[in-house]
Amino acid sequence: MNSRLQGIGMTSMRTRERLIQRLRAGGIRDERVLEAMRQTPRHIFMDEALGSRAYEDTALPIGGGQTISQPYIVALMTQALLKDGPLDKVLEVGTGSGYQTAVLAPLAGRVYSVERIRWLKDQARRRLAELGIQNADLYYSDGGLGLPQRAPFDGILVTAAPHSVPAALVAQLSPEGRMVIPVGPRGNQDLLRIRRDGPGWQEEFLGKVVFVPLMDGLD
Repeated sequence: MNSRLQGIGMTSMRTRERLIQRLRAGGIRDERVLEAMRQTPRHIFMDEALGSRAYEDTALPIGGGQTISQPYIVALMTQALLKDGPLDKVLEVGTGSGYQTAVLAPLAGRVYSVERIRWLKDQARRRLAELGIQNADLYYSDGGLGLPQRAPFDGILVTAAPHSVPAALVAQLSPEGRMVIPVGPRGNQDLLRIRRDGPGWQEEFLGKVVFVPLMDGLD
């Protein structure tokens, strides 16, 4: 691993390890998720000016009104998605910085990620290439529509909040597939784990969260 990826000082592996201990203390128990978080250099997914804060357990701005999610939420969502076993095909709605994509990649057979903001998608692609990640395909597309041409998916992870569970995304789950998604208006969002059940679905409440809204169209 080159020095930029390995990090120094506040981006070093020692600093990352302290974050992992905080995640474990906060209830993240899946060692596969913790190891993926440990090996993913979060500092390369943000502006260098914020690099010294990369391993704080907080969301940080990445430009364009978007954020890189709090590490605990990334870990919680990933752990919930993996709860019932390994996943071959995963759809991520909202590539953003690419950090969640990088965490998912070693834990799934293939990750398909859609992003409605072109420059974010292009930036994320460069970062994932720098990490040598080859099992993630990025698409410039309206995330609310999912990716029907690649469906069905064993898992779907949504990183922006619609007002209600999108039926179009549930329809792209394989039988008994699961989705982790924040739902609700800004200031009152629930993180849900959805499991497909025939034509409908079952919901499990995971906690209160704060995400940017899921927007329609392309930018």
